[in-house]
Amino acid sequence: MMESREYTHITHEFAPVFDERSRVLILGTLPSVKSREGRFYYHHPQNRFWKVLARITGTELPVTIDAKKKMLLDHGIAIWDVIQSCDIIGSSDSSIRNVVPANLRLILDRAPVQTIFANGGKAYELFLRYCTDMTQLPVVKLPSTSPANAAWTLDRLVSAWEEALRQGGF
Repeated sequence: MMESREYTHITHEFAPVFDERSRVLILGTLPSVKSREGRFYYHHPQNRFWKVLARITGTELPVTIDAKKKMLLDHGIAIWDVIQSCDIIGSSDSSIRNVVPANLRLILDRAPVQTIFANGGKAYELFLRYCTDMTQLPVVKLPSTSPANAAWTLDRLVSAWEEALRQGGF
C-alpha cells in the first residue's frame, strides 16, 4: 500500500498499556500507518521494539497483542505516545504539525512510574515541547527502534536500551 503524500489528521485510537505496577513509561510519537492498521503499538514488521524488549526481559518474542501486553505488564513497563492528535503525512515524524499532546497524567496518576523513556529523537523533542509541565520525572532519549533508524543494529539497540532502562529503575 502506497502512503499518501497529503497531510491527514490522526487521532490516537488505542489506549496506553500500564497498570499499578508500571515503573517505567516508554513513549513513542504516534502510531505509524502500519500500527494503526494493526490496532497496536509498533506493528510494523521491521520495527525492532518488541525484539529489543524481549531480549532485555529474557522473554520469548511476543506475537499477539495480548502476549505483548502481558510481557510489558509482567516487567513493569508502560507504553503510550506523546501525541494524542496531529496532522501527519503517512508515518513521517518529520511532517508532524498541529500537535495535541496526550494527557500523560492518565498513567502518571495511577502508576509508580520512576522514569520516562522516549523511543527516538522526535518523541524526545515532542515530549520536551509539549509534556514537561505534566511531570517532574526524568526523561531519557533512547535510539529509535524504527526501521528508519537503520544505522542501529538490533544488538546495538538492545545494548543501549538495556543500559538506559537499568539506570532508569527497570
